[in-house]
Amino acid sequence: SKMAYLLPHLSSGWEVDQAIVTEEDRVVVIRFGKDTDRTCMVQDEVLASIAEKVKNFAVIYLVDIEQVPDFNTMYELFDDCTTMFFFRNKHIMVDLGTGDNNKINWALTDKQEFIDIIEMVYRGARKGRGLVVSPKDYSTKYRY
Repeated sequence: SKMAYLLPHLSSGWEVDQAIVTEEDRVVVIRFGKDTDRTCMVQDEVLASIAEKVKNFAVIYLVDIEQVPDFNTMYELFDDCTTMFFFRNKHIMVDLGTGDNNKINWALTDKQEFIDIIEMVYRGARKGRGLVVSPKDYSTKYRY
């Protein structure tokens, strides 16, 4: 998928840390996964298509977990595709109704829903919240 190239890749643990630490004003959205994975390709396409719309309050990066395995244990990156949110060097959790507040571990294909979640994270994080509640409950939608 050519789309993935429109979003910047972070190619070392240091680059990931820098991205999270140095961004003062926006939410840092990181998709962890394998670039060649089908789920990631779907997610990357969605993220690439919304990057411009959210650029005032969020910046999106891609991390290939085979190239950069530094965070696989710490963030429990066992799924094909994982998206996480950070604000001012703090991991922001999102209650999606799935029981896993740490991350989105499936391909969320609805562009507007993804924008809404990022906006919610931005608003909550700016108020000092470490956990925000998703505008939508995904508990039933993604039960396998």
